[in-house]
Amino acid sequence: MTKPRRCPMCGKPAADDHRPFCSSRCRDRDLANWLGDGYAIPAEPAMPHQLQDDDPDGAAN
Repeated sequence: MTKPRRCPMCGKPAADDHRPFCSSRCRDRDLANWLGDGYAIPAEPAMPHQLQDDDPDGAAN
């Protein structure tokens, strides 16, 4: 038997209506974190010479 999943925001048991969250409040908090840059992937900053130009022709602006 598997143990019940917990809400990733607050740790309460997940509700079927809002899975994997326990409520719409926790679901909305998670969405706000994604939209507000609350979540980030750690990485080293890119050096200017490593950045590629968006122009497919390679022309400088």
